[in-house]
Amino acid sequence: MMKQINKKGGGHIVPNSQIRDSSSKIIFGDSHLCSQFLHGYVNIPILKNVEPEDIEDVSNRYVHMFTEERNSDVVKKVRLKGNETSFYLISLIEHKSRVDYNVIIQILRYIVYIWEDYEREQERKHKGISKTKDFKYPPVLPIVYYDGVADWNGGIKLEDRIYLSDVFEEYIPNFKCILVQLKDYSNEEIMEKKDELSIVMMISKLQKEADFAEFSRDINTEYLNDITSKSPEYLLDIIAQIVEILLMKINVPRDEAEAFSGKVKERHMGELFANFEAYDVQETRRIAREEARREVREEARREVREEAKKEIREEGIKKIVQVVKAIVNSQVSARQQLIEQYGLSEEEAEKKVELYW
Repeated sequence: MMKQINKKGGGHIVPNSQIRDSSSKIIFGDSHLCSQFLHGYVNIPILKNVEPEDIEDVSNRYVHMFTEERNSDVVKKVRLKGNETSFYLISLIEHKSRVDYNVIIQILRYIVYIWEDYEREQERKHKGISKTKDFKYPPVLPIVYYDGVADWNGGIKLEDRIYLSDVFEEYIPNFKCILVQLKDYSNEEIMEKKDELSIVMMISKLQKEADFAEFSRDINTEYLNDITSKSPEYLLDIIAQIVEILLMKINVPRDEAEAFSGKVKERHMGELFANFEAYDVQETRRIAREEARREVREEARREVREEAKKEIREEGIKKIVQVVKAIVNSQVSARQQLIEQYGLSEEEAEKKVELYW
């Protein structure tokens, strides 16, 4: 279970077992990051002036519609400046890490329920008002935030899910969603935003080996340091959580991931990613194991095979010690990894750490 976020930012505990959905919950659960999202990724001029204090999380009013599968859903009530009437906008964020072909129907259910809930609320204040000529329902802005690898092909219009919609076009309701597909944005485009959300977005893009190489090439450490140096403590906690989720996704042990993400809170973000490729502990272990198996198969004689295995085992031990040193600088963590990965005794592990540290 991830740590609790400071309530100052509008965050909350994320119980969802789906790691990527949880990162989305963190992003849209915070008013500061949500306002940055509306400014930078939604091309609606009236939303450019939305500030964090204008955003209210009303997800709890619709929690009965959530399931474990949809636990990342967030409903925001956004007050717009410059309106003389009580007009306001409700922004519904629908996050999907993989294509969901029925998302448009899910959003329709939300929209209808939001309007019904609004009607009941207004009727409690003014009996019969919903039946008057001037009564209006609030607009609902449906957003599909998609960070999957494949292109989204689930459709963004209601008519895409209605049989014979071309024939009955005039007689069926219709709307479309705003699709924000993270893979469409380059790191350079994201860094132009110059805000904390840009860091979160770039980290969220990391899903395959090529993404890590691109990130290491594009990332500007001065940019990271400049953004985080001005960030409030609670936002640093959020970014640290996202980093920790990323590391756990690639199977870095929890204690190492926590130590690594702790550098974010110390405002050492640029230093953290200066040699970003080097931290992939599991990849280093995988390569060492593959080399061992391949060399053993190539050796014809038993004595040579055994010698090769010893050398590769020793190289793997050396690599683990060096990687742990680079990441967390903890000899205790290095000894523990050698014991778990290679079955060394405490005494043997200590000697290896002393040898290669």
